[in-house]
Formats: sequence, structure tokens, C-alpha cells
Amino acid sequence: MSAQHSSTGSRLGRRNDPERRQKIMDACLEVIAHSGVTGTSHRKVAAQAGVPLGAMTYYFDGMHDVLHSAFSRFATSISNGFERQMAEAADRESACQAVFERILQASSGQGDELILSHELYTLATRDASFRSITTWWMGRSQLALGAHFDPQTARLLDAMIEGLTIHRALDSEARDPEEVRSAIARITRL
Repeated sequence: MSAQHSSTGSRLGRRNDPERRQKIMDACLEVIAHSGVTGTSHRKVAAQAGVPLGAMTYYFDGMHDVLHSAFSRFATSISNGFERQMAEAADRESACQAVFERILQASSGQGDELILSHELYTLATRDASFRSITTWWMGRSQLALGAHFDPQTARLLDAMIEGLTIHRALDSEARDPEEVRSAIARITRL
């Protein structure tokens, strides 16, 4: 959070609707999912959030701050869900099943997760300031996997989750889910 933002989430300590900042971040993600990062603007985000355009400056220091905050919120949400999945796994076998389900869900194309992930990856490739989000996200995924697997296996599984999700989502032909099970088994040696 910028030095100009107070603990109320507003700029220069002004008190405003405490949910408005969250609403703006959610709207930003919706605009990105529909128009891409390059098609996202203050005007579009404000309209999607139902807030006055001028109100954006009370909560964010510019478009970079809006994007960084929104993508941080997105990565946190996905990480929280994956951590819950991995925490519910009682053993390595159920952890492998959770990884399998995660890949199928993430590559299904339902919801905006796949699009938002790719937009974030592209942005992080072009702008190093967004790599802090992707690095943090990968770290959290590997920690969640680390409850069931050694660090190297956790890192390989994390990379495989991303890679297979992309391949399954973008392949022009439907892929057999058993390929995913086979890949997990090879990496984890189950």
C-alpha cells in the first residue's frame, strides 16, 4: 500500500465507503477478463464498479496501483483455495488427487481464472513490478504442496500444474484426464 494511503484504505486519510476499494478491485478484474490489461482503463473500471471516475484517486495512486492491487487480490484468492484443497488431503495419494482436480478445474475454462492468470503472467513478463505477485503466488503453492511432498517435488508439481493447465485449456482437441494422472504419478513416483 502506498505511503499516501491510510489504514482506512483511502488516500490522504479521507474516510470513504470501506467496501469501495474492494469493489473497484473486483471491477478491475472483471474488466481485465473481458478486455485484457491493455483494454483496461480508469474509466472502464469506475463504470464497472459503479463509482465516480474521480473517486478512483481516493483509493489508488494510478492505474498501475489498481492493477497491482487487483492482481494481488486475485492471486490471494486462488492461493487460499489451493491451500484449503491441499490441507484437506490426508496423505500423498489424496494430495495427488487434489492436484489432479486442481488442474482439471483450472483448465476447464469456466469462470475467469484462466484468462486472469494469463493476463497476469504476460504483465509480469513485461513489468518486473508484477513479478512480486507471481513469485509470491508460486511460493504459496509450493508451500501448500510441501505439506505432502519434498521441496523439489513440490516445485515440479507447481510447474506441472501451470503447464498442464495451459496445454489442456489451449489444445484444440480434448485431452484424456488420465494423462494428468500419469504426469502426477511420474513426478511423485506414486
